[in-house]
Amino acid sequence: MSQKLAHAGLSEEAISRVIEMAWEDRTPFEAIEGLYNLSEPQVIKLMQREMKPSSFRMWRERVSGRNTKHLKKRPEGIDRGYCSRQYKMVSKPKR
Repeated sequence: MSQKLAHAGLSEEAISRVIEMAWEDRTPFEAIEGLYNLSEPQVIKLMQREMKPSSFRMWRERVSGRNTKHLKKRPEGIDRGYCSRQYKMVSKPKR
């Protein structure tokens, strides 16, 4: 496990999923906190630590002010954390 992953206290798979959830427009920070016990500032730090600087800046610009990233700011009618057309994670077979 790398220093970055050990520092976060999460497995490599969990880090990958948190990053994926943070990029998703409809996944609120509260969902990440519920699943991984990471607050919004902790997710931001994790993203900064795990991503290239240019990718982090692009992500921050993307999520800043995005209503769907916060449950309290969401418009009525948006009650799920992913798009219905979004792919679902599939477990890889163990060898």
